[in-house]
Amino acid sequence: MDIQMPVMDGYEAARAIRAPPDERLSDIPIIAMTANAFAEDVKKAKDAGMNAHIAKPVDVDIMVKVLKEILC
Repeated sequence: MDIQMPVMDGYEAARAIRAPPDERLSDIPIIAMTANAFAEDVKKAKDAGMNAHIAKPVDVDIMVKVLKEILC
């Protein structure tokens, strides 16, 4: 999930995804991908309902590790 998007930012989008009453829809993995990489940015992503946070520029090894943790 990109954090800086027009109309609805990534935090709002994550909260909207988590809101539906159908748990199958609200339980999909959401990973923040953003240049905002301070500890408060990671916390904000988690507080919005995201499963993880990956800083840009993306380190492929970190991305693969996070994807394995979330999807496996």
